[in-house]
Amino acid sequence: MIKTNSLSLIATAITLALSASAQAEQQPNNNKEKVETIIVSGTPGGAGIRKIDASFAVTNIDAVQIDKLAPKSTADLLKAVPGIWVESSGGESGANVFVRGFPGGGDAPFLTVSLQGSPIYPAPTLSFLENTSIFRLDETISMMEGLRGGPNPVVSNGQPGLTTNFQLKRGQADTEGTFKYTTTDYGLNRIDGVLSGEISNDLYYMVGGYIKRSSGIRDAGFTSEKGHQFTINLTKEFADGEFNLYTRQTDDRGAWYLPTPLNVEGVDAGFTQLGTNNRKAIIYVGDENAPMSVDMGDGRGWKGHVSGGSLKVEFKNGWQLNDRFSLTQGDANTLGLVPAGSAMRLSEVADNGETATGSVTGDEYAGDTMVQQYGRWVVLKDIEAFTNDLALSKTFGDWSSAFGIYTATTSAKDWWSLGNTAYHVLEQGGEALNGIACNSDVAGCAFNYDINSSGDATTWAIYTTQSYQATEALKLDLGLRSEQHEVEYSVDEGLDGAITKAVDYDERKTSWTLGADYSLSLDSGVFVRMNKGYKMPYFDDFRDNYSTYESGESLIKAVTQAELGYKYMGETGDLFVTLFTNEVKGDTFVRRPGVPAEILTNEATGVELDYSYNHESGLSVNLNATWQDTEITESPTNDGNKAQRQPDWMLRITPSYDFEMSGMYATLYGTLSAVDDRFGDNENTVVLEGYEKLDIGLIVEPTEGVKLQLAVDNLTDKQGITEGDPRNPDSPNGRYIMPRSVKFSVAYTF
Repeated sequence: MIKTNSLSLIATAITLALSASAQAEQQPNNNKEKVETIIVSGTPGGAGIRKIDASFAVTNIDAVQIDKLAPKSTADLLKAVPGIWVESSGGESGANVFVRGFPGGGDAPFLTVSLQGSPIYPAPTLSFLENTSIFRLDETISMMEGLRGGPNPVVSNGQPGLTTNFQLKRGQADTEGTFKYTTTDYGLNRIDGVLSGEISNDLYYMVGGYIKRSSGIRDAGFTSEKGHQFTINLTKEFADGEFNLYTRQTDDRGAWYLPTPLNVEGVDAGFTQLGTNNRKAIIYVGDENAPMSVDMGDGRGWKGHVSGGSLKVEFKNGWQLNDRFSLTQGDANTLGLVPAGSAMRLSEVADNGETATGSVTGDEYAGDTMVQQYGRWVVLKDIEAFTNDLALSKTFGDWSSAFGIYTATTSAKDWWSLGNTAYHVLEQGGEALNGIACNSDVAGCAFNYDINSSGDATTWAIYTTQSYQATEALKLDLGLRSEQHEVEYSVDEGLDGAITKAVDYDERKTSWTLGADYSLSLDSGVFVRMNKGYKMPYFDDFRDNYSTYESGESLIKAVTQAELGYKYMGETGDLFVTLFTNEVKGDTFVRRPGVPAEILTNEATGVELDYSYNHESGLSVNLNATWQDTEITESPTNDGNKAQRQPDWMLRITPSYDFEMSGMYATLYGTLSAVDDRFGDNENTVVLEGYEKLDIGLIVEPTEGVKLQLAVDNLTDKQGITEGDPRNPDSPNGRYIMPRSVKFSVAYTF
């Protein structure tokens, strides 16, 4: 059951939207012709299909909706997709994204982020790198698609979970542009711009980007968030198709927010340990404990580019060719202060049993000062990936056929120094201490784990999709994919130049999907689908499970899914309801890098709801909700338990009201999010309590081309917890959702 205060907040959000009608002098004309939605996710080579004809569930979020949701990161936007639980409390990068019923201890193992239909990085998750970490939202994005399950295991990179596809804005015959300035109550200064138009006959351009600076929503006392991005998108149309090229150059980083002690005075959702007195540190690495100076203020970020393009050609004999390609290169580094263990009084660890002095200020701290161990973790990651997806398709009467070839090369070079732990004063920007024995020991107060690794993976797959219009109302489809996956990987653990783990891997798997779509009317239908796919192992899978790999195990996660759905797309609203069940065999969970992995089988059953309503009066409502029952069915010790960090239910409702007041168009909107309790560990001993979060906003257009927006995130300043301490579930640490913040922007569009 949804808690009473959840229902109260929902009622409040709806009331806020409706109350504006009392001030409306004249309603704008919202009775616009409904635009047919075309989706490319789940289709061979991105050929495209009408959403109402698809035998799978896809959520579309356009630029207007993105503005209203005001996400703080790419991962934050994914909360609007049914069945997706997102922990975006780590900052701009480093989110944890969980797909309906799919297991995971962190990162985003079953998420693919695509741009223009091409995966930006074929490996969905490496340690300290999930796909959203290398993708930034800005005004150049026109639409996001989110496909769960469906034909995912067969097309593109064969992701069995969630594939998100971001589409860039593209130029038209008329020159258009937007200039936008954004500021916040935590000192953000950001400028966005986008310009598009026609260069010459049938050659169109779009250019845009942003620059930003901030001390962070959790104030670090210095400019802890800074970045810029530039995107160019060129499209040449010709008689029988089009050619597209784009590049997205990014240099953006921000503080890495980590779990903090719970129920400790002075530590809340606005707290960060990072600050001026601890951002600079000396760590000792390698076999000889060589000193290395680091700046923890560099946080998590992405400095690189995602570039690519596509070619679409329709031949005279009815065949259609679609080719999409992408190249990603850059550095995705992570530096942060990672808590180790519980907070305690200084007197419990001080050498003299009473006091210690600050390593920066020299101040003496009394024995009742709260302290905690923090590790100075440094991860340097150089990544590269090239993908190409070529598909040929043709319709023969009632039969449609497509044949595709997908190739990908993926590489990662990692240098890590994890641990480097020392006791710090537990306060905003608290400094490390002198007078504690292990703080002056190069080995630190806890574990150290240093590696230097290089990995290359090659994937080659052929696939086919076939569909048959059996009757006017019934369409059947199937898909097959045969994938060859090769990995070469070597690790130097200890940074002494000796390779401790070496991998030469070559496996092949065949995925399949079967679906049926039955049209009940022109605007409604039902569908059913089954599929089986695989998540192939990448570099960290071998390092974490090396002994299992040496014993002959393939380390492949096998995913079986079934879906039954109802869809309706009418003039005033859309409704998609999907029943789902899945099983994931071979899942691995690693509590901390360097310790053995646990091998699990998980099962889940549930239902997801995606509903939108738009009335000519100006009222619109979007609702997405998920209920699921998860179970660990095979594990070393936890059979029958719930999957960790997967809530039984999630709810998100966004009412909006458009009106005209004193000659100005305006939109009042709100979003109410609610989530059930979750378990922070597979043992189900750590309970993460559910919470509700309310956001509100107002958009005003005082004159043509000018738009003012005020958005308040977490209006009630809820102190919700997204996760516990994944490295030590028994420690009373957790990561809060972001505190209340206010954002204001002014935009001019021409």
